[in-house]
Amino acid sequence: MSDLYEHRFSAAERERKTALWKVLCQSFFQKYVRESDTVVDLGAGYCEFINNIRCAKKYAVDLSEDTQTAAAEDVTVVLKPATDLSSFEAQTVDAVFASNLFEHLRTKDELMAVLREVHRILKPGGRLLVLQPNIHYAYREYWDYLDHHLPLTHLSLEEALNIVGLTVREMRPRFLPYSFKSRLPQSPFLLKLYLAAGPLHLIFGKQLFLVAGK
Repeated sequence: MSDLYEHRFSAAERERKTALWKVLCQSFFQKYVRESDTVVDLGAGYCEFINNIRCAKKYAVDLSEDTQTAAAEDVTVVLKPATDLSSFEAQTVDAVFASNLFEHLRTKDELMAVLREVHRILKPGGRLLVLQPNIHYAYREYWDYLDHHLPLTHLSLEEALNIVGLTVREMRPRFLPYSFKSRLPQSPFLLKLYLAAGPLHLIFGKQLFLVAGK
């Protein structure tokens, strides 16, 4: 992961990306996570989400040892694929977060395996939060990245969630721009303005956001 990531993002871009994630967590994602929650970050990567969210117990699941290095002291790292959540007992997790993960899965069968595991570990009333490129709006840019394999729209993802017994409670087909390399927004201040300006999402948004419940 590190070689591809370092090639894709310069040091300055990585630093800016970290700052933007802090804003995303504080200004948006935190309202879906209680401070008493147990939270699992699937495909946590460099832990931009889990390091910045406030909750009682934090877990970062990823195959890369870089995740171990990036994780804050209060984050427990699980070095396993997202299809294997055997480290977690059934119905013990309040919230699962998956950002830009599903497009990296090889097959729809892998996606369904991940979602079934998420359903298993979530408590009744637990939540799955997904931030994901929406190929319905990002059909040109989607294949610009070497490690993208599985194209999904908001509709196909909702169908998959329904199959495993998760119900979509909130769906935003257009939320954030396609990537952190997009023209807008490129600073914490601009990102805060963007998050507060819903009509801009309908113009620039190419990533979906959803909340699904058990």
